[in-house]
Amino acid sequence: MVRRPGAGAGPATTPGRTASPGSLGERLCLHTWTLDTTPLGEVLRVASRTGWNAVELRRVDFERARERRQGEESVLDLVRAAALPVACVGAERGWMFASGDVWPRLRQGWVESCRWARALGAGLTMSPTDPGRGTVSDAAALEAFSQAVQLRTLGHVREIVAKAGHPAVGLLVDAYHLVRSGDGLAVLEDLRPEEIAYVQYSDAPRDGGQPGQTSDRLPPGQGRVPFREFFALIAAKGYAGFLSYEAPNPAAWARPPEDVAREAALATRALLPGRRPGGGVRPRPSRR
Repeated sequence: MVRRPGAGAGPATTPGRTASPGSLGERLCLHTWTLDTTPLGEVLRVASRTGWNAVELRRVDFERARERRQGEESVLDLVRAAALPVACVGAERGWMFASGDVWPRLRQGWVESCRWARALGAGLTMSPTDPGRGTVSDAAALEAFSQAVQLRTLGHVREIVAKAGHPAVGLLVDAYHLVRSGDGLAVLEDLRPEEIAYVQYSDAPRDGGQPGQTSDRLPPGQGRVPFREFFALIAAKGYAGFLSYEAPNPAAWARPPEDVAREAALATRALLPGRRPGGGVRPRPSRR
C-alpha cells in the first residue's frame, strides 16, 4: 500500500511527484532494509558517498531508536542532518485484517508514520500486504506481496485499489514481487500512469527462490527480472518519483555496506534507458 500523508490533512501529493525532476538515474533511492545490520547514521553516509539520491526509511528505524531510549526526534534530526531526501516512510503491517482492540493501535501506528513522513518532506508512506488470511473486502490499497496467501499479485491489489477509490491511495510496483508472483511485465504494461504511486526494485533469484523467503534479493542483473524492459516501461509511463532499491539479503549484510551500495547503484544505472554498462556512479558532492 502507498498512502500520501497530506490527503485529508492538507494538500495531497499526487503520484510520481515526490522526486526532483530529472532522469531515472537521478532519482535512485536506497531502502534502509538493504543495509539492515548497519546503523542508520552510517547508512545515510554510505548512501550519499555511493551515488544514491534519496533514502527510504522503515518503521523499524524509529523503533530501534526507542529501544535505545531515544525519541523520534533523534531519528528525524539524524536524517535531516544527512541532507538526503526521504522518498517514503514505512508503516506497521498487520492492519489489513485486524479487528477489535488491535485496530486502534495499528491505526495509531499509521498516524505516526504519516507524521514522520510529513516532517521529513516525504510524500508517501507504504505497507506491504499481510501474509495471512482475512476478509479482502475489508482491506484498502496494497503492495502485492508475492509470498502472501491472499493479495499476492499486482492484479489482485489493483482491483482493491480501484474499489477503494481513495485519492490518497495508490499502487506500489515492486519488480521483485512482480516476477515472483508470476505477474510479469504484461501487468505493468497495462497500468495507467496515474495508478503508479511508487516503485521499488531488486532482482529475484534465477532458481525461483524458496517459498516464503523474501530476503534473497539481488542487485539488478544478477537474477531473472528483465530490468532493461522494466525500467523502460516505468519511464514510458511518465513516472516521476523515486526508484527505491529494497534488497534484504544476509549475504549482503555480511559484506562492507559501502561495497553493497556502490555495486547496486552501478548495476542499476547500467540498465536504465539510454545508459550503457560501465556508466559509473556520480557521488553526491560533499556539503562540508
